[in-house]
Amino acid sequence: MTLTAVAITVAVLTHAPNASAATVTFTPVADTYVDNSSTGTNFGTSGQLGVDNSEVKRTFLKFTVSGLTSPVTAATLRIHVDDVSGAQSSNGGTYRAMTNTSWSETAVTWNVQPAIDGVTLGSLGAVSRNTWYQINVDALITGNGTYSIGVTSSSSDGADFDSRETGGTAPQLIVTTGAAPSPSASPTSSPAPGDPVLVGAGDIADSGSNDTRTAALLDGIAGTVFTVGDNVYPNGTASDFASFYEPTWGRHKARTRPAPGNHDYNTSGATGYYSYFGASAGPSGRGYYSYDLGNWHVVSLNSEVSTSAGSAQEQWLRADLAASSKPCTFAYWHKPRFTSGSNHAPNTAIGPLVQALYDFNADVVVAGHNHQYERFAPMNPSGGLDTARGIRHFVAGMGGAGAYSFGTIQPNSEARNTGTAGVLKFTLHANGYNWQFVPVAGQTYSDSGSGSCH
Repeated sequence: MTLTAVAITVAVLTHAPNASAATVTFTPVADTYVDNSSTGTNFGTSGQLGVDNSEVKRTFLKFTVSGLTSPVTAATLRIHVDDVSGAQSSNGGTYRAMTNTSWSETAVTWNVQPAIDGVTLGSLGAVSRNTWYQINVDALITGNGTYSIGVTSSSSDGADFDSRETGGTAPQLIVTTGAAPSPSASPTSSPAPGDPVLVGAGDIADSGSNDTRTAALLDGIAGTVFTVGDNVYPNGTASDFASFYEPTWGRHKARTRPAPGNHDYNTSGATGYYSYFGASAGPSGRGYYSYDLGNWHVVSLNSEVSTSAGSAQEQWLRADLAASSKPCTFAYWHKPRFTSGSNHAPNTAIGPLVQALYDFNADVVVAGHNHQYERFAPMNPSGGLDTARGIRHFVAGMGGAGAYSFGTIQPNSEARNTGTAGVLKFTLHANGYNWQFVPVAGQTYSDSGSGSCH
């Protein structure tokens, strides 16, 4: 790589309110179930919603959708399993539209129940306790209005779901409206046709709704998706990936090049992570690998295994960088070398990897771990300002998990935000790059700029 001066321009973008999709989450205005063994009993205030065929239990959900100003482009029902018989139920029910939207949850009993008479929306197979599942309900939700969904099962191996009375695990109707997001390019440099895009974040999928909203951003951004660890909460199990990551960021799995985080390693050996991503995560159990995008060499590293000088990873990184013929280098991993976050301090253990990247004139590093966004000026491995050949560091832990606060602001921190979920988009030019923080619909924080390769 040749060594040249770095030219940096920073601009803040304002997004046109109608340019991107909006995602809104609704909870039921009514939900209940009926049981043929208690024909006169009303279960409207129960914390559970039963689905079974022996005893026969049927569930009813009602949502009022309001405030939409653009056409509906997608609708998803999310439900949370409270209890099953044994480790798993073989059947989570069949979900159908209903024409009756006037029923009251405190009046419905087995003897007095609305008909489940509409089109079939979808079905669930085996379900597990304390797990989220989702059903595509595009065929039902067409705009503002009130909608009813009935759930039945042909299996005697039933399941109980959480009702609206439970609060945080109540059913959710997630509605997306408007055109797909199309973030505008930074005004400092326009992408040339064919310039690759690298877009992503870390600290992503849990039982909340922000991961759904950041996944909706990816729907409208072409390119390679990166993750900077803690892909799924709480423990990186196969079940966590199936319940939380797969329904959201999972639809972009085929174009995703991930990095692992400490929550992924809460499962021994991060076996859930490596099994889910397969070859896209590099050699199983190692967690570091590289690939090329246009004029860029991209390195995904693993902050959860040894990063010391002389470690297998550090030696691999130096050999990998020495072998690259690309003029620009981009690296990412989970635990940040530099951060102003209050929950996790700057990670000095990752220093030998930063030193190796600096020695080979790398340009950009992205990490996560603290659930917020932060951008630093180009720095040397000790954190000193270095506009000649320093690496620009980003913290992009705003992929969906709950936000963290800032503590002591570190030297050379140029931009910060917490509480805005989003993704970080890089357009990789032949000899430079643009970055852009893209917020989820309804939030306004933006940060963008450009830099040159060394």
